[in-house]
Amino acid sequence: MALALPGTGSDAHFARRAFGSACAAADLPFLAVDPDPRRVIDSYRGALDVAARSGPILIAGISLGAAVALDWAADHPDLVCGVVAALPAWTGADTTDCPAAASAAATAAQLRADGLDAVVARMQASSPAWLAEALTRSWTAQWPDLPSALEEAAAYAWPEPELLARITTPVEIIGAIDDPVHPFTVAEHWATLIPNATLHTITLDELGADPAILGTRGLNALLPRRIPTP
Repeated sequence: MALALPGTGSDAHFARRAFGSACAAADLPFLAVDPDPRRVIDSYRGALDVAARSGPILIAGISLGAAVALDWAADHPDLVCGVVAALPAWTGADTTDCPAAASAAATAAQLRADGLDAVVARMQASSPAWLAEALTRSWTAQWPDLPSALEEAAAYAWPEPELLARITTPVEIIGAIDDPVHPFTVAEHWATLIPNATLHTITLDELGADPAILGTRGLNALLPRRIPTP
């Protein structure tokens, strides 16, 4: 079975668009996890715990979801047969200079000060159409708990180099070469730290045109080399 974990402020709808078609083509049971905005990380980990009761799982994560996927994989090496880590944003617990953490914290503060409608309007005016559509849907669904969800994401400690180095499962890393929030240098760094990792590159225009590129690049590469399940 494959599970997909969305990024900060995102939802199962986008994760399903990213990975669902590749899983369907491979006849792989698939679940896109909707985060509980009151307990984002715990809701992801809980979904992984439940799915793994039936045997080893494949995890696909985007941004924050990729970090949680690798954290969980490091702690449960016998329960993971492969990971797709798309758009990693940072390495290590000190997120002082992490663009994604700063963006999440700033958005949370704006939401508390100005409310959902005003912040969504500003986001729509400054974002590509595909991203504005996706975030408008997910932010609206997660309101009024959205600020807490963003603050939780901003405070999350990203995987340390030592943790990444002890991950034994095959990992496909997908980095966007033109994404300032998820710097490509982070994807490159993860690829050097994780022993059995392969790095793939995309652009934000490619992602916006068809989110399924994450499944096409990541899952299609991972499936032939995933650890066989009993």
